[in-house]
This record gives sequence, C-alpha cells and structure tokens, in this order.
Amino acid sequence: MEILTKALDGKELSKREALHLARVNNTHDLYAMFSAAQELRERFFKNVVFTYGFIYFTTYCRNSCTFCAYRKPNDKAIRYRKSLDEILDYSKKIKESGINLIDLTMSEDPLIYERVDGWRLVEKIVKAIKEATGLPMMVSPGAICRDGIRALRRAGADWFAVYQETYNRELYHNLRLYQDFDYRVKVKLWAKSEGMLIEDGMLLGVGETEKDWVDSIFSMKSIGAHQVREMGFIPQPNTPMENIPPPPLLNEMKVVALMRLTNPDKLIPSSFDVDGIKGLQLRLMAGANVVTSLIPPRTGLVGVAQAELGVDSGIRTRDGIKPFMKQLNFRLASQKEYAKWVEEQCAKL
Repeated sequence: MEILTKALDGKELSKREALHLARVNNTHDLYAMFSAAQELRERFFKNVVFTYGFIYFTTYCRNSCTFCAYRKPNDKAIRYRKSLDEILDYSKKIKESGINLIDLTMSEDPLIYERVDGWRLVEKIVKAIKEATGLPMMVSPGAICRDGIRALRRAGADWFAVYQETYNRELYHNLRLYQDFDYRVKVKLWAKSEGMLIEDGMLLGVGETEKDWVDSIFSMKSIGAHQVREMGFIPQPNTPMENIPPPPLLNEMKVVALMRLTNPDKLIPSSFDVDGIKGLQLRLMAGANVVTSLIPPRTGLVGVAQAELGVDSGIRTRDGIKPFMKQLNFRLASQKEYAKWVEEQCAKL
C-alpha cells in the first residue's frame, strides 16, 4: 500500500491518507498496517517496552462526566482518599518492582478544587514521592490552574496528562458535561511551556466516527504531545452510558496503528485497564510501546476503566507481565533507560 510506504519512508501522512487507513477492513491490508506500525516502533525504540505504575489516590470528583464511574452523582462508586503515608508506601513498592514511572492520578476532588490553593496538597504529594523514589513522575490532576501546574513542575513532576477524550466539540460536551473544551487544551500547553512532557488521549466507542479518530490524532500531534493514547470505553454501572457496549478491539488496534504511523517517535500506551493481558498483547502488536496501569497488589487501589481487573492476583505488576512480554520478544526497559529518555525529551522543550 503506497500510504504505508510513505510512512515507512519517514514522510508525514495527510488526514485524507490517515482516514483511508482508518477505514481499512480487509485482513491483508490490516496486517500490512500493523506490520508497518511495528516496523516504525522498532526503528525508534527497538523491542523495548516501558512500564508505568498507577496510583489513583482520590476517587472523589466534582464532575459529572457521562462515561465515568467516579462521576459526582454516582452514589455507588468506590470512594477513597489515600493518605500521604499510604501513597509513599505504594510509590516505594513501585520503585522496588522495577517499574519505570509513577503515574499519580486523581479525580477532580472537591477537597482540592474547591479550596484556595488546594492544589498545594498535590504539590506536597509529588514532592514527597520524588524525594522518596527519584523516579520520573506523571501527574493527572485534571484541568488545574496554571499556578498549580508551575507548582507541580517545581515539585518534580516530569509529565502532565489531561485527556481530551475527543476533539469533536459536540461529542466532547456530551461526555464532559459543563467542562470548557478550550481550557482543557490550554492546560496541556501551559504544562509544556513549564517544561513538562504532555500526554493526551482519546476515548473510543462513544459515538465517534473514523474522521473523529483522525481529527483527534492530528490535534494531539499539533499540540506536540509526547505520549498519545486511546482507551476503549467500558460501560460503568449507574452512569448515563451504562448500556452502551464497548467498541471492537480491532478498532482500538487500528487507532494504535494510526497513532504510530503518524507519530512514529512518540510513546503510545497499551493499558492493562481494559482487556487485561489479551488486550495488552494485541495493542502492542499494533504499535504500542508502553504498558500502563500496573498496580501493586493488596493496596486497595483501583483502576479507571475496570476497578479491580487483575490487581490483587498480582498479574497487574511488572513481574506479572514479564513472561508475556518475553513470549512476544519484547524487553522491559530498566528504570535508568526510561529516565534517560525522559531527560532527553525534556531537554528539547
């Protein structure tokens, strides 16, 4: 396919070309697309896969996102706020396990968002984790203010993650009720200007079209995201979207491949949080190179899409996935390797 040859030659694809690939459905062309995505990943990253440890430290939220189990109106959601001592204990376990990055994630907790300088609590947590572990850190604090972003960077955060979910404005407003589309984009750009790497993400299976896929991928590229990701929608009980089925896994694989073909040198996650090991492997075969949402067992921590999937069984750890990665001829990166990659990327900002 000429479009794939163009991508492999290091030339940028147009939206029209990417849309053509998004609509591919025959087995031969799909195989060619996934193979090209793998080749590009190997060109920039060889067979190395990075690993992220996940700490969802508060599940209280002020928002009413229609897709999320932790939306404010859901009185049956799992709610907790972890103490600083608990968070530090989890962080040390993540470091000891050999995981490359700590992903400190939160809902937009009213305790933080509805108090003057409430973000200083997150700043304190970030600083303490950094001092205790020295690992690269990603913060996912939601649409925080610019002063909060500066404080998180000073405290030691290397990454700032805020997912847009979609760049289709109408669809966005159906998903993220009463939330400003442009402000959510702006906070990512602020974080980048403050010296942080940025991650953006899109949600699949929520009423979007193939054109929406392409528009979102190109929008994430235009803001200079260093990590781009897709997440398949998982219906959550007691939410407005609880009866909407998840998207076909093939759609997720196609989007991962499109992300790789248009962003060959970027990080693309494959989450354990959606389909477990099976989905993890298939997304890696489509061009992903990061395993996210690894969680220490017996901590009481939950995931986002699937709160308990594989947590207390120990599968959702670096050691738990290692045999599966070896079967696919992937090598899990050392902490030193990943820290070097982050340092190099930050130097380019």
